[in-house]
Formats: sequence, structure tokens, C-alpha cells
Amino acid sequence: MRSRTPTAPRLAVVVAALLGLLVPLLSFATPAQAAATGLHIQNGRLLEANGSDFVMRGVNHAHTWYPGETQSLADVKRLGANTVRVVLSDGHRWTRNSAEDVAGIIAECKANRLICVLEVHDTTGYGEESAAGTLDHAADYWIGLKDVLTGQENYVIINIGNEPWGNTDPAGWTEPTTAAVEKLRDAGFAHTIMVDAPNWGQDWQGVMRANAQAVHDADPTGNLIFSIHMYSVYDTAQEITDYLNAFVNARLPIVIGEFGGPPDQYGDPDEDTMMAAAQQLRLGYLAWSWSGNTDPVLDLAIDFDPTRLSSWGRRVFNGANGIAATSKEATVYASGGGDTTPPTAPGTPTASAVTSSSVTLNWTAATDAGGVTGYDVVRVSGATETAATSTTSSSATVTGLAPATSYTFAVYARDAAGNRSPRSGTVTVTTASAGSPTTCGVGYRVTNEWPGGFQAEVVIRNTGSSAINGWTLRWTFPDSQRISNLWGGTATQSATEVSVASVSYTASIAPASSVTLGFTATKGSANPIPTAFTLNGSSCSLS
Repeated sequence: MRSRTPTAPRLAVVVAALLGLLVPLLSFATPAQAAATGLHIQNGRLLEANGSDFVMRGVNHAHTWYPGETQSLADVKRLGANTVRVVLSDGHRWTRNSAEDVAGIIAECKANRLICVLEVHDTTGYGEESAAGTLDHAADYWIGLKDVLTGQENYVIINIGNEPWGNTDPAGWTEPTTAAVEKLRDAGFAHTIMVDAPNWGQDWQGVMRANAQAVHDADPTGNLIFSIHMYSVYDTAQEITDYLNAFVNARLPIVIGEFGGPPDQYGDPDEDTMMAAAQQLRLGYLAWSWSGNTDPVLDLAIDFDPTRLSSWGRRVFNGANGIAATSKEATVYASGGGDTTPPTAPGTPTASAVTSSSVTLNWTAATDAGGVTGYDVVRVSGATETAATSTTSSSATVTGLAPATSYTFAVYARDAAGNRSPRSGTVTVTTASAGSPTTCGVGYRVTNEWPGGFQAEVVIRNTGSSAINGWTLRWTFPDSQRISNLWGGTATQSATEVSVASVSYTASIAPASSVTLGFTATKGSANPIPTAFTLNGSSCSLS
């Protein structure tokens, strides 16, 4: 995300840069390394299992807030990216991404021949942001996903936590970062692990730079890469090259895990130098971000449309030292480097358990010499496909559908090499009419507010005696508020009228249970709260 700039005067940053933060640029020894099972670090470089150098060229994608936008991975691939950094949540601050969801996003990365950097975003600004979670909590989340992640070392890098420390006492970053790395290694992870810097990722006080060697040495595998986020702190060429060269000269691996180019009130980032230096030093970079930003100036694509690149997007993809000119696909996907035969097409799906908001699909399994690893269910409308859900079995339940509506579905199979099968035949289903009125309560509160914008939380409670399976929540804003980013559902807004449809992980609400949505929005001078909500057409009580 767009990182906060330091609260200290700019003079402190300049002095720190001139002093070089007293980091000795020595030739450091590398810890004894375990046998490489996939992407790994050697002599300060990120390598693939076969020893090929891998240089990330890609973008960040806010999956946890836009879970329906999985088409974005195919779009960034077509524009030349070889890597995507995927925003996830461990459930501390936003809705937790499930193991099934993470498995699906890994499969999408592989199907689109992308290296997948997975990151937990809940840690952002810890110590300064009161809502932020800890790296220890994020490490526990990754351990809970171990079954999904094991075996994906060729394709996945684990970025423990995004910008895991704010500007308050950034020296506190070192110990929990080291502990989180050790915790994952003790749990048996062999993946390359990425760690972000403090100071909202920008390390303007040099804590990561000064302590990187100690953190690196604490990893018994040596498969650790550091990530610096470069925004308006890095507005001169000297600052950028000094920082990157400090790591290169010390043979410590580093990547620009986020960077922005558009200017803000704090300065104008020097993205030209960032990209040129990364290319010269053969370092990776991942631009922030594909689409859906609270501040749309940072959207690479407008409204997730790859045909509508912003000026920032055109710079990143098609400019000097940009992705199109410098990206090379990982050799694990190369035509001569492994399995290129796709699975057979799955059988045409059949529909059952059709309700007003969901349907269960079953199909005959596909076959593949190396084994089928998953299936992608898509909604088909003419020549357009929309991702519906992913699964590892030959059945799936699609939720969040509208009542009395016709849908057409088809299925693709994927194998371990990322090959995708031909599409199955299609099945058309009409959902049932809405049943008895939903009994519900809705709580709405503003959790943060600033000039021109705010953040809010919406809690949907099932106050009835039967489960709610799939829902659409509607309300009308009393003023000029407009949602810019929502998580926990899929939002559409027309003038002041808002409609939010459930997604797979929020669709089911058991009796006496609830789900929580969150969003950021723009506003005028006033911010009155909505006074009426409906769920599946039924009015909800306010609570």
C-alpha cells in the first residue's frame, strides 16, 4: 500500500543518507544452506532450483480486498510481468484468506506462469497503527497454511508481513522479524522468505539496513530476501543508489517490493532511478499497484481494465527499464524445462442443490500424466469468462448468486506445472426465487476519518433461525460518500445507492452469527451514516 512518509523532518533523511547510516560494506559470509528445493538465495542472488538467476518484474495485486479480480493475474502476465505480489489477510484486521482461497491464487499464478509472492497485510504500520497485527500472528497464519504451501517452493515466496513497523521506535523491528523467520524455519518451511522494512516499509532511519546481516544470519537456510518500499522518501538518485548498493555490496539479497512514481504532498519519488538502478544491479521490483487503490493515482490499470493503463501504468509496463522491456519468465515455466502437456478437459459439469443464491457443480475428473492439482470454475457470458471459484476436487459450490437469474458455468483443470486444460462443456442454471424474508441486523460504524475520506465497518448479523447462504446487502448513503475499496464482499455503487454481494468466504451466516465488511470511501464536508439496510430484499434492524 502507499506507505506513510516519515514524521521527522526531511533533514533527518538527508543526514542519514550522507552518513551512510554507518553500515560497514564488508564481504559477509553466507550461512550454510540447505539443499535447494526451489527458489533460493545464493551469494546474495535469488536463483531458481536449476541455478538460473531470477529477477522479479511485476506488480502488487490487492487480492484480499478484491477477491473476485483473479483475472488480473492473466492481465498482468499478458503485459509482461513475471511476478505478482498478492495481498492476503491473516484475519487480524481484515477477513482471513482461507487455505482454499490461497491454494486457488497459487494455482492462478501457476496457470499464468507467474512467480507468486504472498504477503500478509495486517501487520502494516505495527507500533504506530493501532489496528495492525504482529509478525508472530502472521507467522502462525503461514504455519496454518503449510499443507497448501509445501511443494510450491519453485513458485511461491512467503513475504511474512507487509511494512511490519511504523515510525514509532523502528528499532523494535529487528527482534520480532528474526523470531518470525526462525518460527517458520522451525515449522519446516524451505521456501524463500521475504521480510519488509520498518518505517512503513521505507527504512528511512536505516534499521533494516543496519541489522540485515544479523537477521539474515539467523536463518539457517540462508533463503531470506529483504524488501524495501520506495515512495516519496526516495526522491533523489543518491538515496536510491546508496541504499540498494549497500545491500548488493554486502551480498545481501534485496528487492524493491513496492514503489510508486506519482508525487504526493511529501515529495516526488524518483521512479526512473529506481527502475534503472534495479535493472543495472539485476534486482527485482514490484510496482504498487494493479488497481483498486484508495488513492487512484497509484492505479496501474483503471478499474482493473488492462486496456486502460494510467500514465503510471504505462510508465511501469512500457517505459524505459519497464516490465515489457526487462522481464524474463521463470525458467520453471520454460517450454524446454519441464511438463508442457495440459490435462484433458474435465467432464461437462452437472448442477445440483440449486438455491436462490448458490449452486453445487460436479464433473468428471480430468487426467494428466503428472497429476491434476486443481480446477477453476468460470461463469461464461458470450465470449467473456469470469472466475467463480477454484477447488482441488471435482465438485464445487458457487455462492453469492442473485435469485431467479440464469448463469452458465464451465471448468478448467490445472496440473502441477501450471498447464491449463481445454475448457469443459457448459451447464446453464437458473437460481431459485428468493425464499422467506431474511431476518437480520446491521451495525455500521466509522472507524477512521480524515479530510475527504473515511474508513467504516459493517457487521451483518443473522438474527433468524436458519442459515443465510449467499446475500446481497443494499443501502443508500445520505450524502456524497463513494466507496473506493471494500473487503468482505463485491461492491457496486450507482450515485448514492450501494449494493454489496457476498463472496465465497462471507456467503454463509449461521443463526446468531455475523460477518464483517470494511471499506474506505471518499466524502464531502459531512459524513452522515446510512439509516436503512436491506439483505436479500428484507429490511434489517440497526444495531
